[in-house]
Amino acid sequence: MKNIRTRRRTGGALLGAGVLALSAWCGVPAHAAPDASCAALAPGASATAQAAVSAACAQIGVWYSWGGGHGATPGATYGYYDGSDPDSLHDDERMGFDCSGLVRHAYYQATGKDLLNGTSDDQFHSSQSSARFSAAQGTGPLLPGDLMFWGSGHIHHVALYLGDGQMVEAYESGTRIRVAPVRTGGDYAGAIRVDGSGTPTPPPAGGGATFETWGTGVRTRSAPSVRASVVDTFAGPTQVSVQCQEHAESVSAEGYTNDVWSRLADGSWLTNIYVKGPAWLPGVADCGGTDVPPPAAGSTAHQTWGTGVRTHGEPSVNAAVVGYFAQPTTVNVVCQAHAQEVTAEGYTNDAWSRLTDGSWLTNIYLKGPAWLPGVPTC
Repeated sequence: MKNIRTRRRTGGALLGAGVLALSAWCGVPAHAAPDASCAALAPGASATAQAAVSAACAQIGVWYSWGGGHGATPGATYGYYDGSDPDSLHDDERMGFDCSGLVRHAYYQATGKDLLNGTSDDQFHSSQSSARFSAAQGTGPLLPGDLMFWGSGHIHHVALYLGDGQMVEAYESGTRIRVAPVRTGGDYAGAIRVDGSGTPTPPPAGGGATFETWGTGVRTRSAPSVRASVVDTFAGPTQVSVQCQEHAESVSAEGYTNDVWSRLADGSWLTNIYVKGPAWLPGVADCGGTDVPPPAAGSTAHQTWGTGVRTHGEPSVNAAVVGYFAQPTTVNVVCQAHAQEVTAEGYTNDAWSRLTDGSWLTNIYLKGPAWLPGVPTC
């Protein structure tokens, strides 16, 4: 059975008459009884694979639409008549997915990358696979999120494995996305694991702990503040290595409010709102428990005051946030300079101090006179 792209039809007229003899993007020979549950039904899958399963399961009940899901970016689209199946006559009226369109969408939602653009045959031969499983192996080695394929010589169907002998699939025209028992007979061709979806996150360095995030579009920051520069973005749930946590800027999101932030292995910060678990993560050290190092050569130690004090990449409140002091602390000042004038806490001052990490702090929040005695000009 051939599986190739055809042209879209516009205004009810099919472009390219030769496509009428072609088979569907995804066709299967036999019906299977659906199962109402849809989730990762077995342990062992990575956060990425579980996120792909969740994204596919979120489409349960959406129409199968031949050619659906193959727009410029992943997501449901209107399909078109496949040229042979009467059930496909209304696919151009149905917003949905075909089998490969659903898989493409699921992993795009999980990774933020369009890893699986193409037909089910393209996906079967994708360079994004990190492991392959033959038809003879059945479902024994499979994990939730693995892609199962059907076709003899040319692949014509794909589904996402859920575990426990179940899969989620966009089946054929006239049906809706569903859960069904796996089919490993007939022309079942085997399975692949998408690159990275079956590889556990390595143990965190420095005595931290691994936690799962939740939500989409979650950002990590260079400091524990939503105003700090973005370091990374998680398109979907993932695993992170938490080194320590501390009370810092209070954040309200997703119906929660929390002032606890976790410092990750790469030095970035993530509000604990998006880390699965209680507001204060069990077994994770307090970042504030480490003494301030002695002043480096050419610097002097000074005490800050106030709460929620930020340092910046330049001597300006408009510059990127580098550090965040939830409580008074000791800082090492290298030099000071007249720069942007700041008014805060009833004071106005244009003096800024450069700290040993290269960041800048308005002298308003340093105990002492407006211009620090004994500190050179930068």
